[in-house]
Amino acid sequence: MSRPSPAPLLTRSEATASVLPPLLVAGERVAASFAHGIHGRRRSGPGEAFWQFRRYGAGDTPGAIDWRRSAKSDPLYVREYEWEAAQTVWLHCDLSPSMDYASDRNLPTKKLRAMELTLALASLLIRGGERIALAGVDTRPGQGRAALTRMALTLARMALEQGEGGSPWTLPAARHARLVLIGDLLDPLEDLRGGLRGLVSQGVRGHFLQVLDPAEETLPFEGRIRFDGLEGEAPVLVNRAEDLRGRYQRRLRAHRESLASLARRAGWDFSLHHTDQAPRTALLALYQALSSPVSSLGRDQAPSPEQGEIGTP
Repeated sequence: MSRPSPAPLLTRSEATASVLPPLLVAGERVAASFAHGIHGRRRSGPGEAFWQFRRYGAGDTPGAIDWRRSAKSDPLYVREYEWEAAQTVWLHCDLSPSMDYASDRNLPTKKLRAMELTLALASLLIRGGERIALAGVDTRPGQGRAALTRMALTLARMALEQGEGGSPWTLPAARHARLVLIGDLLDPLEDLRGGLRGLVSQGVRGHFLQVLDPAEETLPFEGRIRFDGLEGEAPVLVNRAEDLRGRYQRRLRAHRESLASLARRAGWDFSLHHTDQAPRTALLALYQALSSPVSSLGRDQAPSPEQGEIGTP
């Protein structure tokens, strides 16, 4: 793997993020259903940013009246300010050796694409006023450009040191946070299920983004091929790689369907990205997932019986 330089990586990531509008802090207002905004929640309350005028009513004090606005008409009006509560979004970027694969020199490795997407999403979140942190690495979330730069430097350093990115399953102050996991997600399902169970019990909602090289999807190889593992596995010599294609694709498809089902039962989202696709495609999927209303799981709810149990296949 080539050594990723933090500055160019950050520049590329922010360029990817600029394709989409910033994630604004205009989340859902507190409604009768008590559905919370996904990112910063916006409602009337303490703050400095003007939100709206409304008519003076019972419970308002005379000091709350905006006399300039009220002078323009008969009713009295109150100036309301916006109360913003930033949401913490934890990001996990898989930096394990299996992510060092690229089937073509014109394609980025899965690791480089995962890092780019992690920072692109972090850039959007920062613009929306959210707090961000690297799961398994950071102990406290941060805000602003400094947090984004620190994340870029940390990812580049860990990739250079061949780190794995830490465990995403234990988050400081995790209750009701959001977690985005970006990697190839080829881990055994039991490992994913076990880690996910603890987070869901804390009300953590999340998103899986599987990043694969196109060759991992199609297994396009022909003839005698030696497959070398990236994580210490013994090499496998195959006389006719094409004979494995159908069985391999069925197994990969079964793994993905099980992973998507596991996410669905937990109230999480799942999406897929190939490294020969434009990164903004995956970023758009994450943007839509993070911006969608929390309907399947409320803040203080566990998965319903209809959603099934996470402990079952």
